[in-house]
Amino acid sequence: MSRSDDDGLEPPGWVNAGASRSEPRRSSPNATTRGIAAKPRRRRPAPAPPAPAAARPTTRERRRRDPSEEFWDKRLDDTAEPRPGGSRRRGTARRAAERGDRKRRRRRTFIALAIVLLPIVLILSASGWFLYELNPPGGPGKKIAVDIPRGADNGAVGDLLQDKGVIGSSQAFQIFAGVTRAGPFDGGHYTLRENQGVRDAVNVLKAGVAKGPELQLMLPPGLTLAQIADRVGMLPGHSKDAFLTLAQSGAVRSRYEPPEVNSLEGLLYPDTYFVLKGETDQDILTRLVTAFDKKADEAGLAAANAAGLSSYQAIVAASLIEREAKLDEDRPLISAVIHNRLAAGMPLQIDATVCFVIGGCQQSPSATDLAIDSQYNTYKVLGLPPTPISSVTAKSLQAAQTPASEPYLYYVLMDKSGKHAFSTTQQEHDQQVEEARQKGLL
Repeated sequence: MSRSDDDGLEPPGWVNAGASRSEPRRSSPNATTRGIAAKPRRRRPAPAPPAPAAARPTTRERRRRDPSEEFWDKRLDDTAEPRPGGSRRRGTARRAAERGDRKRRRRRTFIALAIVLLPIVLILSASGWFLYELNPPGGPGKKIAVDIPRGADNGAVGDLLQDKGVIGSSQAFQIFAGVTRAGPFDGGHYTLRENQGVRDAVNVLKAGVAKGPELQLMLPPGLTLAQIADRVGMLPGHSKDAFLTLAQSGAVRSRYEPPEVNSLEGLLYPDTYFVLKGETDQDILTRLVTAFDKKADEAGLAAANAAGLSSYQAIVAASLIEREAKLDEDRPLISAVIHNRLAAGMPLQIDATVCFVIGGCQQSPSATDLAIDSQYNTYKVLGLPPTPISSVTAKSLQAAQTPASEPYLYYVLMDKSGKHAFSTTQQEHDQQVEEARQKGLL
């Protein structure tokens, strides 16, 4: 068997050696003559080229398939073409976010520090304040006479000492007295010093009232200046006339005393005072005036009042109320009568003013008394008297400033309890007067 029969290929001798490899091989013409049919040439199939590796999808393709990965694609897509200005905007946004984070961290840090430090600062401040009030810097000042009311609690004593300038804080006094279990303190007259401090003031009060003779000066409401001088004159070493002369000299003055007035009539507060041996008339008078000014301040006398009166006029009206009213419930009603009559241009016709002129009344003034010529006789003179006619309480001061909203023009004593009846017409008043006479009240 020949090679051509074996693999169907022409033998190498049959190939034109000089011909190009790319030219097709030609079959020999002698093949037909040999009786051998020419077989078609079979070509070996060319090996298939290797399949290209599957291309890795780009980030853009993944973005088109899954929009939710857009954020990560923007950061990891190295093949994507950057948008114009995109990197700049992303950098600006990142820096803004970092600045916001820093601000939030600083704010949180500040809040945390404030929460931790604020209680410490408050405790240190309170401790410093308390130590300062216990022992204020500088030495004690001038002597101050203080009357502690009998039965007063630590709060009332602390307020009194603060008002007198002995201590700077009533609250600190109460705290220290509570911690040291001091008080209640004995009532009486004490001599302390200005700016003495809480600790030393408590020690003085714990020691009790100063040794030596202590006298009681009792001044009920409604006394005239002359009656107060009588009581002071009963104290050993004191004189009625000397005290009265001093009280009318202007040497001791109230804050509510007009410049043209020198008398302290109505400007001494009614209370119980403790007087030590050695105290002068001026010492006593100063204490009485100071007590009045304090009560007048508390009653709001320095401010404008609804009645339209000056401070001194309000004191004058209060003295009329004090002398006429027997019950607290009648004070604003009597005040309304006074203000209504002043507004209507009517004389006040108050018996107490006539009694002041004649030195007191055992009963209602007589017709002769009512005819006396005096600037205090409100039956003959319009308006208020020139000065108060007695000492006054805080309740009368308040009533003088805030009269009741009533149209009353008259009143008369109607009951032994001290209750008055009020009316708006003369006829009604006359009927009430007759009724009071039948009861034996007039």
